[in-house]
Amino acid sequence: MLSTRFSKWMASCCLAVLIALYVVGAVSHGSLRHEVQTLPLWIPIVLGFRGRDIAKWWAMPCLLFWLGIMAMIWAFLLGWPSPFSGHFSAVEVAMTIVVGVASAVGIWAGFRWHAKVGWPAGVSAVVLATVFQVAALRVSFLPNIADR
Repeated sequence: MLSTRFSKWMASCCLAVLIALYVVGAVSHGSLRHEVQTLPLWIPIVLGFRGRDIAKWWAMPCLLFWLGIMAMIWAFLLGWPSPFSGHFSAVEVAMTIVVGVASAVGIWAGFRWHAKVGWPAGVSAVVLATVFQVAALRVSFLPNIADR
């Protein structure tokens, strides 16, 4: 029962990140880029709402990735060194807070959840999720996607 509760928490956090990034897409450059960037989140969302323990290991790299991106944006907004630049609207700044909080809560749930998954499956999920998330970000900047 506890496992199902944590899986739904993580799925909900991933869904909150996904929706917030869709909102950013709607008010900024266009939604296709953000839809591509968030594709990896669908795996832990589906697995988590189905109560699968492997959802933890798919969600953690994605949530850590998005929390890291938000930290770099916040650094830029605070005038600290950051790879980000440009202008962020009030809606975009608000969505960075939503993404950051949802990511942090999901990571917290992941550390609390003792999912019953063998280490080979867990490591494989972490590696695949990480590769998928980085690749999705990279693909989202290709001209045919970024310019739509």
